[in-house]
Order: sequence, then C-alpha cells, then structure tokens
Amino acid sequence: MSIEQTSPNPSAPKPRVALVFGGRSSEHGVSVVTAGSVLKAIDREKYEVLPIGITPEGRWALVSDEPARMAITDGRMPDVQGVAEAVDGQVALPVAPGDREVLLSEPGNAPKALGEVDVVFPLLHGPWGEDGTLQGLLELSGVPYVGNGVLASAAGMDKEFAKRILASHGLGVGHYTIVRPRDWTTEQGRADVRERAAALGLPLFVKPCRAGSSIGITKVKDLADLDAAIEEARRHDPKLIIEAGVSGREVECGVLEFEDGPRASVPAEVLVGEGFDFYDFEAKYIDSSEVRIPAELTAEEVAEIQRQAVAAFEAFGCEGLARVDFFLLEDGTWMINEINTMPGFTPISAYPKMWEVSGVPYAELIDRLLQTALRRSTGLR
Repeated sequence: MSIEQTSPNPSAPKPRVALVFGGRSSEHGVSVVTAGSVLKAIDREKYEVLPIGITPEGRWALVSDEPARMAITDGRMPDVQGVAEAVDGQVALPVAPGDREVLLSEPGNAPKALGEVDVVFPLLHGPWGEDGTLQGLLELSGVPYVGNGVLASAAGMDKEFAKRILASHGLGVGHYTIVRPRDWTTEQGRADVRERAAALGLPLFVKPCRAGSSIGITKVKDLADLDAAIEEARRHDPKLIIEAGVSGREVECGVLEFEDGPRASVPAEVLVGEGFDFYDFEAKYIDSSEVRIPAELTAEEVAEIQRQAVAAFEAFGCEGLARVDFFLLEDGTWMINEINTMPGFTPISAYPKMWEVSGVPYAELIDRLLQTALRRSTGLR
C-alpha cells in the first residue's frame, strides 16, 4: 500500500491538542490505557498536548502528562482519579463558537486559563463519549476534533441501528432481536423476550445495545441461563440486543481517511485464547488473546473484506477512522458483527497494529488523524 505523507512547515506554530479520555462508561479503564498509548506516541516536536480526563462521575480533570501511569498493572485497569493533578478542580472546554480557551476552576480561586486548543482528540469508549454526545458538544463550540461526527458515532454505538444501516446497504448482518427497557418490566414482556430469543436458536449472545464489544456480554448455551445474561447486560444498558451465534472466523479490518478518501488496512484475525468461549473483556485485555496480522486469507478474501469495510465506513458517513468487525462464515460469505467508530489504541489493540503492518506506524497514524481533523471544516459539512 502506497502511503504518502505531507511534510510539516517548521515555521508554523505547533497545534495544541486536547486529549480527552476516561468517561462515565464501563470502558473507562480501557479509555485511560488508550490515552496513555497516544500520549506516549504523539510527536511533541509537532504538537503541544493538554491531557484532560473525565472521572466515572463525570468531572473533567487536568491530568498529569505521565503515560506510564496509564497502563494496565497486575491485571488492574487505571483510572482518571489515579492520574489527575487535582481532586477538586474542574476543566471546562469552550462552549461558544470561535472560543478556544480551556479553563480550570478550583474552589476558592478564580478560573485559570489553560490556553487555547486547536483540536480535540476524543479517546472515550462507550456511552457519554463515543456515542455522539461529546461530538455534539464540540460541534456546538466549533472546535475541530478527531474522528466521527454525531450521527456516525451515535448510530455506530447503537447495535440495533448499526445493523439496520448495514443491512440497508446490502451488507450482511446476523439474526437478532432487541430487548427494550419496557420489554423486561412485566411477566408477559419477559415471556415474549424468552420466546423471541429461543426462536434464534443456541448459542446466543446477550449484549448491552449501546456499549463496546467486550463488557457486559454473555454467551448463552442454555436458555435456563438467559435471564441471568439479560440482567448482566442491563447493568450496563437498559436496552439490549440478543444475537444468534454463528460459526466462523473472527476477522477485523481498519479504515482510515486519507486525502483521496477512505482506505482499508490489511485484515487481522482474532484467535481467542484457550479457556475462553469468545473474545470477552478478560480475553482481550488481561489474557491478551492472539491477533494474527495479517490474517491468513486468500487475495480474493482480502479484497472483499476491504471492499466491505470501506462500504460500511461510507454507509455510516464516517470521518477519520473506524474498525469493522466481521465473521467469515463456513460457506465463504462475510457477515459484519459491528462497526467501532473509536477503536482502541492500547498497546494490544488491533487497529493501530493493522495499520502498522499496512505501512502506517503508530505515531504517523496519530499524526494523520490529527491532520485530517485540522483540515476539516467545523459546522455542517
């Protein structure tokens, strides 16, 4: 893959990047690990960086520029509280178009200006960050930001509407049923859910509808375990999706926006570690199941997954980046499991690894995403 890169202007002032991470979702720790990796890799000769963490309670805090403290340690995920510079300060992004000033408010003190930012890099995973909510705030303030806009972020996060969009564009999706909050409030509603789930066959996967691909998910092999799986998923989201299990290989493909449009990376195959039924949180982040890059596929299979990955990117109106997760079924057809509009950038994440093998090293990948955001106009586009 030919990768052209523009040369920076050494006389131009360095753009200031606000790195925003953490957040209120159950993927808080993953977001902190992602931020640590980006913080370590970002080119300080080219960019100034302002790290801002959001605590699980929703407080925005100024964070120490110490990426080593944002790593998984002895199987424990880091959190924003552990790296925040002050326990009672509150960081505020600009809210008026044309205003780029970031402020720090502390009890008993006048607000302190932290300087202007030129671009925001939102590294949040899950609700209240990856789902269009933060993107909407940034649109209101007119501040450029990395990645997908409000609609693509919101639709990509909601597994129901993601599948609807994919299917409407002729892209394969599996069989599923949706459990809305009201469906689980009456005995009749619960009976209907059980009936719909049983019709899908076993095994089943019960998932929070608006969450990532790892947390709150249960593989159900016996319908007697369905209620418990639903209750587990409801701890993360009152809206659920129940999917029919499929037999096939799990293959991922990254998409990155270039000057001439989106391109797909070499694909990666997930090889789940022994003792795990599927690629859950522990298998992904603690056990570190293997991801084979590039996946062992024929040239025709690679061309088809890359075509479909770009088609999914375009279907959602994505900007900047996305990771599209597939199953290669036993009959040779492809089925899309989900689209991830802010894939992980941790040291074990497939997205940056796929692009590294495709000829875009980690630091260059970060630079490309920032430059794309800086070039992009604000407002309707």
